[in-house]
Amino acid sequence: MSETTVRMDSTSRTARPVAPQLTTTVPREYVHRAAMAEVLLTGWRRSDERRFSVTGQWPRLHSFFSAVDGLHDPLLAAETIRQVGSLLAHAEFGTPLGHHFLLRDLSLTVEPRHLAIGGVPAGLDLDVFCPQIRTRGGELTGLRYEAVVRRDGQTVATGGASFVCAAPAVYRRLRGERAARSDVRRPPLTAPVPPSSVGRSAAYDVVLSPTGEEHLWRLRVDTGHPVLFDHPVDHIPGMVLLEAARQAANSVLRGGACVLTGFTAEFPRFAELDLECLIEIRRLPEQFHGLSSVLVTGRQEGEPVFTCVVSAPPPTGSPAPGA
Repeated sequence: MSETTVRMDSTSRTARPVAPQLTTTVPREYVHRAAMAEVLLTGWRRSDERRFSVTGQWPRLHSFFSAVDGLHDPLLAAETIRQVGSLLAHAEFGTPLGHHFLLRDLSLTVEPRHLAIGGVPAGLDLDVFCPQIRTRGGELTGLRYEAVVRRDGQTVATGGASFVCAAPAVYRRLRGERAARSDVRRPPLTAPVPPSSVGRSAAYDVVLSPTGEEHLWRLRVDTGHPVLFDHPVDHIPGMVLLEAARQAANSVLRGGACVLTGFTAEFPRFAELDLECLIEIRRLPEQFHGLSSVLVTGRQEGEPVFTCVVSAPPPTGSPAPGA
């Protein structure tokens, strides 16, 4: 076998050829996932005090984030952006594992023409900028960040999010008796709406139940779902609420699956596991920003726990804005 001579500082030594750089995922603990299969990020590096380069990969087939018309699920991009925040908090800002992250808002816009599922998994390059880094006593207490997601040099999505970090003791004071409880009494799991009416193929993945009223549903909270509830939690995760917004929008905008291109969500309160959550939807002005848009609101005991504006291109053949 041939060997390669490596020259360093006017001396030489014999060495084997350098092995190619191998790809793996980031530690699952850094992105708050129990299953390694749910980790979408593969690496990161700091560019300057506020900028980072992150890499990731989307599978060609996912058990929950399923394809729509041969395109990657837009909420796969939302989950990717969510994972970026916790990765940077732990890996770059020194937040200890075990701290709690409270998602405050998340926004996403996707470019459908770059979402096509190809012959190999989609490799991603993310440019991340952190305009707001909040600390107290040298510890991160909150982060706002923006991300541009590229695939083969093309922008596939842009978005951002913000969250608050809380140490375990602070979180216990904040949550009171609900802290660290995943065994709270929950409303019974209600029957799902027909999967095809909300863009799903399996009842198991449906998060809406009928109420008998048009444009109003009960949130169907299945804590045994392996993706939406990847690990025990004491409240309803933000990604579950985003999925509820997506399913409600699918029902109203198309009456089934369609490619949704924009999400702008806010989470002002905890969504509790043991309280009924009603999901309501209303259309926004026709062709709002050139898109068909709806406002989805989740309420518990009459108070909003999340709002989300969901947008999609108008159906083919619809009149242009202002026409």
